[in-house]
Amino acid sequence: MPTAPKLVAAICLMVVAFLVSGMIIDNGEEGKSYGYFTFVNLALGFACGWGIMGKRAGRGWTSALNNGLTGMVSLVFWGLFVQGAYEMFRLAMRHRYDGPFEAVLAIFELGVEFGKQLMVPEILITLAIGALVAGVFTEQAARRWR
Repeated sequence: MPTAPKLVAAICLMVVAFLVSGMIIDNGEEGKSYGYFTFVNLALGFACGWGIMGKRAGRGWTSALNNGLTGMVSLVFWGLFVQGAYEMFRLAMRHRYDGPFEAVLAIFELGVEFGKQLMVPEILITLAIGALVAGVFTEQAARRWR
C-alpha cells in the first residue's frame, strides 16, 4: 500500500542515485557512452527506497539512521549487480565467455571492478550523507503523515 514514508524514501534514494551516477560518469573514462546507466540507477533507487526503507519507517531515530544505511547498502549492491549483469550480457553477445558458468562468475567480477570506481572520497561521502539524510527524512515522514 502506498504511504508517505515509502514515497519519501524512494525520492531520497533516487536523488542520491542521480548524484552518485553523475559523479561516476564524471570520474569515468572519457568518451565512454554510459547509455541508460543513470536511469537504471534511478529505478533501483526507487525500488530500494520503496521496498526496503519505506516499510521500516517509524521505529525511532536510531532505527532511522540504520534504515538509511541499509537502504543505501542495498542500492549499491543491486546497482553493482545489475550493471555487472548488463555488462556480462553485452560481452556474452560478443562471445567473450567459454561457458555459462564463466559468464555467471563474470557478473561478480565485473561488479567488483565497478565497485572500485565507488572508492573515491567524494562518492563515499555522498553515499554516507545521503543515507543518513534519507533515513531521517523517511522517519520524519512516518511521524508526520501517519
